[in-house]
Amino acid sequence: MRVYYEDTDAAGVVYYANYLKFMERARTEWLRSLGYGQGELGDRGGVLFVVRTVELKYHHSARLDDALQVLTDVESRGRASIVFRQAVVPDGNRAMVLCSGSIGIACVRAESFRPTRIPSTLLAEMPGES
Repeated sequence: MRVYYEDTDAAGVVYYANYLKFMERARTEWLRSLGYGQGELGDRGGVLFVVRTVELKYHHSARLDDALQVLTDVESRGRASIVFRQAVVPDGNRAMVLCSGSIGIACVRAESFRPTRIPSTLLAEMPGES
């Protein structure tokens, strides 16, 4: 992804909260790569994924026009939750971490927002141990 003007503060540095947006997009694309769209899961599957916990560390600043990558790995998973380990890095330089974090996701019923199991078909395709 590219850093746009709207992602930065007055100094041209990525505003700290926007790293969460970058990570959200990467998790959505990760899910899509497994064949599941967020809308489809909510509309047809009756489940949603919601952020439950976030822990971030900021290491270096990204700036206007930088090209970035968001690395996304499943750290752990349970029947109704997933913990992702994510890192935002400059495109082509995985050694320089700009922001890293652990994001806990809960699976909930779309109509009640009560916890529910991750669909078994998705769980079977997901890396990691339950």
